[in-house]
Amino acid sequence: MTSATRSRSRRRALTGALASLALSLGMLTTLHGSAEAANWPTPNGSEPVSKTIKISGTKDYGMKRLYGTGSLGGDGQGEDQGPILQLTPGAVLKNVILGKPAADGIHCEGSCTLQNVWWEDVGEDAATFRGTSSSNVYTVNGGGARDASDKVFQFNGAGTLNVSNFSVKNFGTFARTCGNCSKQYKRTINLSNIEVNWKGDRIVGINTNYDDVATLRNITIVGDSSRKIIPCQKWIGNSTGNEPKENGTGPDGKYCKYSASDITYK
Repeated sequence: MTSATRSRSRRRALTGALASLALSLGMLTTLHGSAEAANWPTPNGSEPVSKTIKISGTKDYGMKRLYGTGSLGGDGQGEDQGPILQLTPGAVLKNVILGKPAADGIHCEGSCTLQNVWWEDVGEDAATFRGTSSSNVYTVNGGGARDASDKVFQFNGAGTLNVSNFSVKNFGTFARTCGNCSKQYKRTINLSNIEVNWKGDRIVGINTNYDDVATLRNITIVGDSSRKIIPCQKWIGNSTGNEPKENGTGPDGKYCKYSASDITYK
C-alpha cells in the first residue's frame, strides 16, 4: 500500500468516526436536551397505597409505580381525596411513577423537590403546593403527566413554583394559582423547557389581583395546529370560595411574562 493510499484510508476512518460521534451527540441532544424527547418510563415494580405515605428527607423510589387503593382508590375530582404521598418541608422525592388511581397525587407542605416524577393518569391533581411562607420554593425537574381532566399542578400556598424539563399531555390547566382559596397569597410560577401536547386548555393560570407572576421560557406546543391552548390565563381571584372571573390572556410584561419567541408550535 502506497503512502497516499494509507493517507486516504486514515481520512476515511477519521471521517467515519466523526460522523458516528456527531450521530451519538445528536441522539443525546434529542433524548436529554428537551422535554420534547421525554420517553415515558417503564415501572420497576408496583405497590398499592391505601394510606398516605409521609416523606421527609430524601426518598428515591427507583422508578417504582405507586397506585391508590381503598380510601385512596379514587381518580376523579373529589375535593376530599387524600394524597398518595405527603412531603414535609424540605423533602426531596425522586424517581417514582404514580399510576392509576392516583387520588390527589402529591402534597408538598412546604418547600420541596420533585425530581423525575411521572403521573400516568392524573387524579384530582398531580401535585398540590401548600406551604404558607413566601420564602417557600417548590421545584419540579424532569418527569411528565398526562390525562388530567382539570389541573396538573395546583398552587394553593405561598412562594415560588419552578417547573422545568417536563412533558404534559391531555390536560385542563398545567399550573394554576388557587383562584378561590380561603387564604390567598402572591405566587410566582416559572416554567422552562416544557413540552405541551394537545389536547389542553391553559398552560398557566394566575390571579392578577394578588400580583401573581408567571414566566414562560422555551415552551413547545405539539399538535395544536389551531393554537387553541392558552399560554397564560389571567383571573380575578377571591377568598370566598366563589368561582374566579377571567381577566384576559397573553403577555403583558407584568403578570404574564413571555414573548412569541418563547413559544414554539410543532
